[in-house]
Amino acid sequence: MTPPLHGHRRIRLGMNVDHVATVRNARGSAWPDPLRAALLAEAAGADGITAHLREDRRHIRDDDIEALMAALSVPLNFECAATAEMQAIALRHKPHAVCLVPEKREERTTEGGLDVAADQNRLTDYIAPLRAAGCRVSMFINHDPRQIEASARIGAAVVELHTGLYSELLAEGHDALAERELAGLRAGAELAAAAGLEVHAGHGLTYENVEPIAAIPELVELNIGHFLIGEAIFRGLGPAIEEMRRRIDAARGMAS
Repeated sequence: MTPPLHGHRRIRLGMNVDHVATVRNARGSAWPDPLRAALLAEAAGADGITAHLREDRRHIRDDDIEALMAALSVPLNFECAATAEMQAIALRHKPHAVCLVPEKREERTTEGGLDVAADQNRLTDYIAPLRAAGCRVSMFINHDPRQIEASARIGAAVVELHTGLYSELLAEGHDALAERELAGLRAGAELAAAAGLEVHAGHGLTYENVEPIAAIPELVELNIGHFLIGEAIFRGLGPAIEEMRRRIDAARGMAS
């Protein structure tokens, strides 16, 4: 039997729980609990959970990773900077996936993709023990062909394409520039898949902008967090995720 086209496969939806922890930490309390949000997301149809353990612990904390690893039945995508400390934490927990991201203390959120091409030798050595431990290593990158090709060379299993610029351009009404950026994301996804990489995408995605991204045939997973946590204030977390799932499936011509 002929396998289905990429464009007709159901995309996995990863739910990022970082900003549940942001709200919790604003009051220095135990509420709201990122683990509870992750379990609700799982029940609502999320295929995985993403948590970014930053060096300054501004949202997710070490005990959150402990709790998520112990309780989840869906995969955990552990986002982190490529530091020795984070490598040791990842090797201790052995999450399903480790997504390496650039990180600056002064940024409010991740501002761009990792420069894999400029750091190939170090990253090759850095990810080797993670791969040996069974973690699927992902590079969070822009759609630059140099970064895609470098990610393949160092032995990454996955690239996650940064959709932040596309999202910002649309939000600011720069439709022509957004369409150009979308074309770059499409070309990047095609190149990455041809290089043998699994292709994910994320950052800044909302109900209004997700469908053109979800329609990219090579994409296997979308990771979405901030928007869904915000929308949960109005809809509840389960319904917010279910609506995102519906829109993603619609983009593939599938019933949710």
